[in-house]
Amino acid sequence: MKLAIFDFDGTLYKEETFSLLMSHLKEHPAYGSRYKKFYRSILAPYIGYKLRLYPERKMKMQLMQRYLRAFFSLSEKELDYYFAEIAEAMKENFNRDVVAKLHKHADDGVFVMIVSGAFTPLLKAAAKEFPVDSIIGTEIPFKNGILDGETNIDHVQAERKAQLIHQSIHGRQIDWENSYAYGDSFSDMSVLKLVGNPVAVCPDDKLREVAIKNNWKIMK
Repeated sequence: MKLAIFDFDGTLYKEETFSLLMSHLKEHPAYGSRYKKFYRSILAPYIGYKLRLYPERKMKMQLMQRYLRAFFSLSEKELDYYFAEIAEAMKENFNRDVVAKLHKHADDGVFVMIVSGAFTPLLKAAAKEFPVDSIIGTEIPFKNGILDGETNIDHVQAERKAQLIHQSIHGRQIDWENSYAYGDSFSDMSVLKLVGNPVAVCPDDKLREVAIKNNWKIMK
């Protein structure tokens, strides 16, 4: 079995989802009043990161965790509806060339995966019209159908992506040499290195350097 593994932020979706998450919360007619408390809660880790006192990976996890806490008392159904609203706003900002590659792989019988740190219900809503076989994202903890904002999330980033890919395909014979992976950031390296056909999509400087050195394909 061949795989085609797609990152989401900066790859399938041209922007960063967290910026959209913030603006959607701020302007939301029902939940907008929760924005100020959320924003105050992320200042310390964000400033610490800018001062190089706080690791980027930990900062990103904290931002995601604190975003969820803004939705205390909401049900799983209510959060699904909220993320569906955001997914609708994403439609015009997909990278059409990358989406075309996804469809081509699916047409060729390749097993298509989206692996991202974005929240899983957002990924599912955003990709509902794409021929995707598996989605791995950051799961939202619930207790009795209500958001559990105190349980720590397992933020899917860096090496964790590759670990979860291996877990999800356990027991299957994978043709890694003829598989594909698409990513935009050096933090996607653990996934890109899995396959024989890594593709750097509008890469950051560090990933571009690696891609050029190893003669990987680069999509503008």
